[in-house]
Amino acid sequence: MAQITNSHSVQETREAGARLAKRSKPGDVFALVGALGVGKTEFVRGFVEALCGTAAVRSPTFSIVNIHEAPDFPVYHFDFYRIKNREDLTEIGFYEYSRSDGVVLVEWADLFPDVLPETTRNIRFVDKGNDERKIEIEL
Repeated sequence: MAQITNSHSVQETREAGARLAKRSKPGDVFALVGALGVGKTEFVRGFVEALCGTAAVRSPTFSIVNIHEAPDFPVYHFDFYRIKNREDLTEIGFYEYSRSDGVVLVEWADLFPDVLPETTRNIRFVDKGNDERKIEIEL
């Protein structure tokens, strides 16, 4: 079962992230999948802003992981885009983070789908053209 949202702006994409954040709990892992520029980081901005009160989210493309402290639990924002192999994930502590007391969001999760916990929920982003995005959240 999936929840589908059609977004027509950056703000609507952030709002979709905020709605999911309000339902998230420690231990949740979300795999964000979609083409470059389709709104994954904007979705995370909305998610983090809803929990932490700030939209100061940068894509972790070069840092690999960004940690955002929310009042109730941390949010770990990963980007697998520049990861070369599974050993790199071990070095950055991905497995520990994914089994921690925080929420994990992984951009480009489809590059290493077999490393994600079984309970991971997928979020798919599809560019529909004319500034419209389809966001499909696995429930």
